[in-house]
Amino acid sequence: MHSSHNSEGDGSPPASGLWGWLNRRTGLDDLLRSALDEPIPGGARFAYVFGSGLLFIFVSQVITGIFLALYYVPSADHAHTTVAYITKAVTAGSFLRSLHAYGASAMVVVLFLHLSQTYIYGSYKGRRELLWLSGCVLFGLVLAMAFTGYLLPWDQRAYFATAVGTNAASEIPWIGESLKRLMRGGTEMGTLTISRFFVAHVFFVPACIFALVAAHIFLFRKAGAAGPVSEDPLHPKQEAVLFYPRQVLMDLALTALLIIGLGLLCFFVPMQLGPPANPADAQYVPRPEWYYLPIFQWLKYWHGSGAIVGVLVIPTLLAVAILAVPFLDRSIERRPWKRPAAMGGYAFVVFMLLGLGLRSQYLDRHDPGVAQQLAKQNAEEDEYAKKPFEPELSAASLVAANVTLADPLAAKGKTIFEAQSCNACHGDGGVGTAAATGLIGIGKKFSADQLVEVFKHPTAKMNAGGMPPVDLPSDDLKALIAYLESLK
Repeated sequence: MHSSHNSEGDGSPPASGLWGWLNRRTGLDDLLRSALDEPIPGGARFAYVFGSGLLFIFVSQVITGIFLALYYVPSADHAHTTVAYITKAVTAGSFLRSLHAYGASAMVVVLFLHLSQTYIYGSYKGRRELLWLSGCVLFGLVLAMAFTGYLLPWDQRAYFATAVGTNAASEIPWIGESLKRLMRGGTEMGTLTISRFFVAHVFFVPACIFALVAAHIFLFRKAGAAGPVSEDPLHPKQEAVLFYPRQVLMDLALTALLIIGLGLLCFFVPMQLGPPANPADAQYVPRPEWYYLPIFQWLKYWHGSGAIVGVLVIPTLLAVAILAVPFLDRSIERRPWKRPAAMGGYAFVVFMLLGLGLRSQYLDRHDPGVAQQLAKQNAEEDEYAKKPFEPELSAASLVAANVTLADPLAAKGKTIFEAQSCNACHGDGGVGTAAATGLIGIGKKFSADQLVEVFKHPTAKMNAGGMPPVDLPSDDLKALIAYLESLK
């Protein structure tokens, strides 16, 4: 064994305790040294922190996503209700959902900064072509992750924004309509759409990201850190400093900043959930998330036969040009001020994206009809967010209505409820049917004495609906009332 990697081979006593036991069986010391002893030409820089920041955000997204998936039901009937339950009823549910939603935006921002730093520093040079390609593919996968996750709350904003996105895919010549049907699971959006987006968001895209992250890290370690802009990308000459401890501390500083920033944002400005999707709402004005606004505005300029140019040709050429950067720029010069063409192209793309996004917001603010409708939609979201959680009161919610009763008296009352055929009209669990209203929450509307009076002397309306007087012994009547009071 190499002496630098094994304390048992350098004359020092072997580590004891749990760590020593694990190390002797797994080689953890060697693994940590391999990970932390990466040489960085020219030493640590704050410019290099974005990669570690991205890894932290991705892990955070996975963890929060797992917790959200514990409650989520991917169907048009239950998706919105389960997200509302997470947001309004689950302890810290709103915070976790906000952390997941804001984390998506943070991942787009940090990944863009990471790619920008790589491009500006010329770190794609010197046998790093595959490293650049894997980073660009990862950027596309992150955008796909954000797009597939946006629909899952199934509120108005999510439904109509995704409808616009899938409609945009249909503009692609030859395969557009087929691609749209593939994403939607048919011609219209519904449960099949949610199911497909859920599978893509939770299984397929994350699996691709895991694989690409592993490949990206492998390629980075294979090629080595590029170092500062003055360094030779092929034969580094500056003194190399190990990744640990200085670069680790810098990376941890960004991680702490992300934790504090996202935590404060989620606590003080939680992500809102709007009213459930209503496909029949012809007045709704859809708008995508901020990072898709430039694409949304771009598509407005292309219609009819010219759509093929704006939707397919230009984006394809731009994507190919970005992917081909390491193959087009083969010089070893990395200083930005010595690469005017490369920096000019970068500035053009960035300003175009910013301009399109700002143009979209400007048009929304200065179109009276659109501005008024958007304000109305925001007000509806605020109003819905302030309402308490309302569970589904339908036959589909029998699992919630027929919970196991811990109170023996209420359990006896449930047996009486069914023995008296009350469920024939009022439904199992008192959820209601077409023949009679539901009984959920009736204990809050009437006292026990009032319920006894109603049972013994039904109103004229109740008699007309077929409700007979309830003639039960007092003990059975108390049990029945206890059961009705448990229906919450």
